[in-house]
Amino acid sequence: MSTPPLAGAGMPPGAFSGTQAQAAREVNTASLCRIGQETVQDIVFRTMEIFQLLRNMQLPNGVTYHTGTYQDRLGKLQEHLRQLSILFRKLRLVYDKCNENCAGLDPVPIEQLIPYVEEDGSKHDDRGAASQLRFASEERREIMEVNKVTKLKLICVKLSLFHCKA
Repeated sequence: MSTPPLAGAGMPPGAFSGTQAQAAREVNTASLCRIGQETVQDIVFRTMEIFQLLRNMQLPNGVTYHTGTYQDRLGKLQEHLRQLSILFRKLRLVYDKCNENCAGLDPVPIEQLIPYVEEDGSKHDDRGAASQLRFASEERREIMEVNKVTKLKLICVKLSLFHCKA
């Protein structure tokens, strides 16, 4: 892995800043997405823990339940809720930063993200999809005709066998 040259090594101070900023922006957005994914996983885990605590918690009606145990579980529940609130704030910051980094990008239709090469070697476009649909319809029609002819031939063969037995 190579390191970029220092600013004092024969290059002006801002020579590398443009490419480094662009590369850092791309890596930073990918890193932010990974951090966001991990944050979502933490939120799900914390939520499951909260539901587990709530399931095991009984209402303090004073009959057979120790108030000390109830207070401990209530403290754990409040701590989990506080952590969950922090995780949601963190996720919102990551989301906003990713949107900010991707604001200048043009949205690409999903169909164009799928690589497809036709028989003539040209790339897939809308006309290619229409011609492919037309080809599939014609092929289906031909198959239906062949099936009809095959059924008629089978009926003729059965009839000729029937007449031979009689």
